[in-house]
Order: sequence, then C-alpha cells, then structure tokens
Amino acid sequence: MEVTHEDVMRCARLTHLSLGEDEIEPMRQAMTQLLSHARSLDELELDGIEATTHGQTLPLPRREDQPMDGLSQAQALANSPSQEHGHFTVPKVL
Repeated sequence: MEVTHEDVMRCARLTHLSLGEDEIEPMRQAMTQLLSHARSLDELELDGIEATTHGQTLPLPRREDQPMDGLSQAQALANSPSQEHGHFTVPKVL
C-alpha cells in the first residue's frame, strides 16, 4: 500500500504533529514501509495455531509473604532534608 502526501498530512493533523515540508517525504516512506510489513503478516499460514495472550507459559516466581520489622521513626526520618515534630515537612502546594 502506497501512502500519499495527503495521508501523511491527515495523520499529522490527527496526531497534532507539525511537519515541515522536508519531513513529509521521509515520513511517507516510513509509513509505506511499515504498512507493507504489516501487510506481509497477512501471508502467514496460521491455521491450527491457537491464539495466545502471552508468549511464554512459564509460571511467575512466587515467594511466601514473611512479616518483618519496618523502619523506626528515626530511621525513616534519617535522610529527610526537612522534618519537624517527628514528621516529614514539605512545601505547601495550595
């Protein structure tokens, strides 16, 4: 499928891209090449091949949930650039 100058300009408008005149021809060629590649996938013989949602069927690694001690207040605040009364302080946003 050959992409035209108008096709490129329409796609540029739809995607809110500003293309200069020197960018249109390379974009047209790239779009033509991409669509040709996509069209070549139609020629693949896929009869008898089951559709998949994932490329691999390996199980995900799992680990047991183990409760553990968290940080103390002093440890959590140790690297804080600003703290007050045992809490992080941040600039006001509103």
